Amino acid sequence: MTRNLLEPPETLLPENEAAQGELAAGTDPAEVAAHHPTFSAAWAALAESALAAGENIAAYAYARTGYHRGLDALRKAGWKGFGPVPWRHAPNQGVLRSIAALAKAAKAIGEADEFDRCRQLLADSDPASLEANGLA
Repeated sequence: MTRNLLEPPETLLPENEAAQGELAAGTDPAEVAAHHPTFSAAWAALAESALAAGENIAAYAYARTGYHRGLDALRKAGWKGFGPVPWRHAPNQGVLRSIAALAKAAKAIGEADEFDRCRQLLADSDPASLEANGLA
């Protein structure tokens, strides 16, 4: 695969096997978030659950937390605020799901600018994340 030399390299977050293992074992995402507060996938799961229950403000808060913790992790991994964050890399999915949940919660409470901004961030990170999260 030829890479555009003007574009930064893909950002690939490291695995968090302990946190992922807890989620995969069915541990309540709130408990996983308490044990691993930097693990965006736990916050994304909380936000998605809240959205499904129609709890849009709680979903917004959970998603915003996952978004910020995810941005911290991306920056720590070398991300400069732009460039590819591929959906296919499983550790990236927590932050991308958090951004998608934030977009959905923002739309649900009538915050159109935030919806558009989050949707654009997903498109810029990896267009596959839009489809994977029902925002295509």
